[in-house]
Amino acid sequence: MNRWLLKSEPDVYSWAQLVAEGETVWNGVRNNAARLNLRAMKVGDEAFFYHSNIGKEVVGICRISREAYPDPTDESGKWVAVSVQPVRKLPQPVTLAAMKAEPALADFQLIRQSRLSVVPVRDAEWELVLRMAGSV
Repeated sequence: MNRWLLKSEPDVYSWAQLVAEGETVWNGVRNNAARLNLRAMKVGDEAFFYHSNIGKEVVGICRISREAYPDPTDESGKWVAVSVQPVRKLPQPVTLAAMKAEPALADFQLIRQSRLSVVPVRDAEWELVLRMAGSV
């Protein structure tokens, strides 16, 4: 299983909305590197749900429920979407500032490629963020 981080501005689409809906289409991604990451996702992969711009924090874990398919918001057919379902809210959010202050996360793609909206998360990074959230 691979792990990921998905960014969403909470005033556009929040963790609470995902929980209320039970599943959503992760669409609107318009970056080549992020598109490759979406295409690499498999059903059952997990992802951190990250509130960007407002909060700048990991708030929950979601699961990929449908692998890459044509993004319904893209008329060109070039971009893909995946579907995700909520798994659980983290006991406490993990802020970007806290992650940047953690030397073991210096190579985390969230920090190294801060503009990318979909990034892979290595196992050690996943476990450390969970510990920081009080989840392990």
